[in-house]
Amino acid sequence: MVKLTKIYTRTGDEGLTGLSDYSRVSKTDPRIEAYADVDEANSAIGLALSFANGEFDAAALALLTRLQNELFDLGADLATPLHETYEYEPIRVQETWITQLENLIDEYNHKLDKLDSFILPGGTSLAAGLHLARTIVRRAERATWHAIETHGTAPVKPGEVGGVNVLTAKYLNRLSDLLFVLARTANAESGGDVKWTPSRG
Repeated sequence: MVKLTKIYTRTGDEGLTGLSDYSRVSKTDPRIEAYADVDEANSAIGLALSFANGEFDAAALALLTRLQNELFDLGADLATPLHETYEYEPIRVQETWITQLENLIDEYNHKLDKLDSFILPGGTSLAAGLHLARTIVRRAERATWHAIETHGTAPVKPGEVGGVNVLTAKYLNRLSDLLFVLARTANAESGGDVKWTPSRG
């Protein structure tokens, strides 16, 4: 059980922050940018959930809460550089997580009408919130690829700058697709997609 007894520590007042392996890095390090964007995406899903008001069934609401927990785990993964050995086994995104997302995309998408137009990120408050979360997840994915390009994907010896688990980026890619489908699902129950009308003037 995690216990937080003090909210501020003053340890970051020089522009550095600590990773899970106790190494200190700049707050502008791409790895920090990545898990900060993941945190923002998680907050956006929480905001979307607050708008549910009965639009989703219990299973879909439980799914969104599960995704929030998985994003927290993913953030912990990004905060823990890849090393050859660990004192404690860290949380790591697994290939099975990605497969589960793909199965969920297929399951929910199968129930929707086929797309015949680009759609606008709007509709119900819940759908709009899920679209917002989707776009933040896309940014988190881009930031994660930047971190991968900077730090690589190879485990290193303790004391060296460790790499980044590439499955974190793949998970975020599939998650953004799932949130798109869930946003469409939310709108399907109240009139359908908000379709794009190209400007002609």
